[in-house]
Amino acid sequence: MKAWEATVRITHAAAKKRATTIFGGSNLIGNAEEENEDQEEVHASGEVYHAERFLPNGDYYTGYWADNFPHGHGKYWWTDGCMYVGQWFRGKTMGKGTFSWPSGASYEGNFKSGFMDGEGTYTGPSGDTYRGSWVMNLKHGHGVKEYANGDSYDGEWSRGLQEGQGMYQWKNGNFYMGEWKNGTICGKGKMCWTNGNIFDGNWEDGFPKGNGTYKWADGSFYVGNWSKDPTEQNGTYYPSGSLLEENLEWNPQEVFNNDLKDCIICPNEKVPIWPSQKKLAVWRSSKGSDSSVRPRRMSVDGRIDAGVDREFGRMRLSDGAVPSPTSAGAIERMRMAGNEGDDALAGLQPDRLSTRGSPLRIPKVVKRQGDTICKGHRNYDLMLNLQLGIRHSVGRPGPCPSLDLKPSAFDPKEKYWTKFPSEGSKHTPPHQSCEFRWKDYCPKVFRSLRMLFKVDPADYMLSICGNDALRELSSPGKSGSFFYLTNDDRYMIKTMKKAEVKVLLRMLNAYYNHVRAFENTLVTRYYGLHCVKLNGPAQKKVRFIIMGNLFCSDYMIHRRYDLKGSTFGRLTDKPESEIDATTTLKDLDLNFLFRLQKTWFQEFRRQVDRDCDFLEQERIMDYSMLVGLHFRESTNDEHTASGALTPVDNGSLETDSVPRLSQADVDQLLLDPAGWASISLGINMPGRVERVERTNDCELVGEPTGEYYDVVMFFGIIDILQDYDITKKLEHAYKSIQYDPNSISAVDPKQYSRRFRDYVFKVFAEDT
Repeated sequence: MKAWEATVRITHAAAKKRATTIFGGSNLIGNAEEENEDQEEVHASGEVYHAERFLPNGDYYTGYWADNFPHGHGKYWWTDGCMYVGQWFRGKTMGKGTFSWPSGASYEGNFKSGFMDGEGTYTGPSGDTYRGSWVMNLKHGHGVKEYANGDSYDGEWSRGLQEGQGMYQWKNGNFYMGEWKNGTICGKGKMCWTNGNIFDGNWEDGFPKGNGTYKWADGSFYVGNWSKDPTEQNGTYYPSGSLLEENLEWNPQEVFNNDLKDCIICPNEKVPIWPSQKKLAVWRSSKGSDSSVRPRRMSVDGRIDAGVDREFGRMRLSDGAVPSPTSAGAIERMRMAGNEGDDALAGLQPDRLSTRGSPLRIPKVVKRQGDTICKGHRNYDLMLNLQLGIRHSVGRPGPCPSLDLKPSAFDPKEKYWTKFPSEGSKHTPPHQSCEFRWKDYCPKVFRSLRMLFKVDPADYMLSICGNDALRELSSPGKSGSFFYLTNDDRYMIKTMKKAEVKVLLRMLNAYYNHVRAFENTLVTRYYGLHCVKLNGPAQKKVRFIIMGNLFCSDYMIHRRYDLKGSTFGRLTDKPESEIDATTTLKDLDLNFLFRLQKTWFQEFRRQVDRDCDFLEQERIMDYSMLVGLHFRESTNDEHTASGALTPVDNGSLETDSVPRLSQADVDQLLLDPAGWASISLGINMPGRVERVERTNDCELVGEPTGEYYDVVMFFGIIDILQDYDITKKLEHAYKSIQYDPNSISAVDPKQYSRRFRDYVFKVFAEDT
């Protein structure tokens, strides 16, 4: 113990010496040892006061302080040379501030929850600067980037890369003005050279691709189809003077080989560590400290670093999380009961930190969802037929799919029957199943949809038709349809009624145009529509649709909700003890508000409006918002996260579960800007949920409690094939007599769309 105390004193001395060197003046150190150890003042809970902290690990802080965390304006210096000067809120960088790196790089601007977020200026070690909008450490929105070599970019950014409209100017005076995608020139745009030459047309991956016109300063121009592949290049050259003059020979490859040779886009800077990744060493009171408690070091945005697990004396390593206002009474009662000092809070579990509501218990996955269809299963032959048909449809030779389809491709009569005898035929292989016939609906359209959704044909076939069997979900849906999952969880197969097939075929053209126009659409992605007709006396027909599985992810989905905005029949009958990770909860089960970062929430609102307008136009109703939540801190650890509480699991044993990301993998994915490539609207979205409590059982949206949890969200609009037919009209008329017409699902599409939006925009909100 004496050796350990000596080590702490040495480290203390090193910290004081280092702080003196950086901040200057012996008065800063003064009698810090005496002040911090022998005459430490006792401050009331919540009191904000100025303090200096020479932390045993070598870090130094001076500024305003509250409840063992930086709170207000302050300066924090890390031993590796990084420094932050600015506003803090409960131990997290929040508000205006400046973060500097030992390399000479700096960021000055707004922070939120430890991230560079809002308007700010980043200056790199080589002198390049970016002024503009940031979201969670990434350039997002409008911004101006001035590169160290003299180049500049002024335009839109998305997730750290140029995206949308923007202008890039090279130091030699050449410039491009137009569309960008994923950091490269892509779309329609104009390139202007200092010699007066101009190319105006389509671009792809930084080069002309498709229709375009190249003009010379003397008035000559070339019009045609452009490509780096000379065999795909074709067009006409018009010399200056008169368009009637004889065309001259000119090789368009000169533009690729000469004109564009020096038009190189500068790469974005590499930041070794982001402010949100910095670990914050927090001072702990010496009064009442428990030497048996092993502190852990946590990042500024609240994630535990399991790699550091050593005792640092009176220093506690934390994330700056403090109890929500609703929990203050419980904490005060614990203090009055005899718990000394602020360390009494360290061992509190989230359920003891809040006086409102029961503790949030996160179910564990007991086994993989669904039952494997093996030989002897009642649907084994149907599965074989489905796999044989898909392999035939996708693998069949045909012209390269195009996104520009003729109206005839959407004709409901556009379908093909193929006979599959057991012994095989000229076009089909022999098989062990019974003889059947296979139908493809609008194959050209669904092939183009798969291309639009970036589905590789080989991967698609392997997922559905590989050696692994499908899994059948244990119970059919309310509609009577059965659901099947591929072994890799990527695709879901749903049996359909004839009426649903008719609805999809009727709206297929509008659906195709909608998903093509809006890349971030939330409506279900459809990949194929088929029918199996079994031979025999019954002549049974089974129609089914193949669609994307919204919850296919390396994250474990802890909670899932099916939300419509109605109340009648919208409560799950299961008791809490029987709810697991595969249970789909409903509107009246929902006890959260979903909070999205500002720019994502704005995009979410726009897209929900677009999707609802589309569904209303197609006379569709009874659709749902399917939401899945992965709680990022689902652990029984003694710490809470980033001002957010930590859910606890229900103690179930996990067996035969799907391999998922570890917590470290999750953190790395969300912290690393490269990981944002896997994030899109409704997929892998980091956010928070706020717990709510209802005052009565029929209240759709409860009252916020201020109790937050960090989550990864998944959401999309499902069940979009129910039109307002005579059956639904009769259901509406019948139920309206017995119940409140506003509480039932079966209502007119216009009313349904309005009610759905109103509800969704209440349970989804901007994270302030």
